[in-house]
Amino acid sequence: MTSTTETIQLRPIGVVRSPFQSTSGMPIQTVAAMDVQGRLEIHEEFAAGLRDIQGFEYLIVLTHLHQATEKLEVVPFMDTQSHGVFATRAPARPNRIGLSIVRLLSVDGSTLHFAGNDMLDGTPVLDIKPYVPELDVRRTDRIGWFRQGLERLPSTLSDDRMK
Repeated sequence: MTSTTETIQLRPIGVVRSPFQSTSGMPIQTVAAMDVQGRLEIHEEFAAGLRDIQGFEYLIVLTHLHQATEKLEVVPFMDTQSHGVFATRAPARPNRIGLSIVRLLSVDGSTLHFAGNDMLDGTPVLDIKPYVPELDVRRTDRIGWFRQGLERLPSTLSDDRMK
């Protein structure tokens, strides 16, 4: 049994290189940034973990949202009403863990070039996992408040509300 005050330490395996220098004005989901490219620069001590990664078209990238704050209730970018943070994909959340599904373009040593970039330059990378549709896709019609929020996605950019 673990305590709610127990500290869990994670170490970055690399860093995101991105054209986005500020959170304001960034795409809020990878699907809204399909053509925006970036790089994952993996630290040399973890480079062996990249073996065979070029065989995947998409990757799940877990990051530490180092510029976000921690909140339990937020007004998400795709809505105008407050929600509990766990019912959103807002970056302002406990532990500030980000999840991005990106398209792998190429591998150059310990650098992964990708498209679908919704990440800030300098974002610490915590983990990378292969995206496998048969394991990762679930069809559902029950998507809560997102049903009306999805129409805003193509034109919605990040602003300062998560600071």
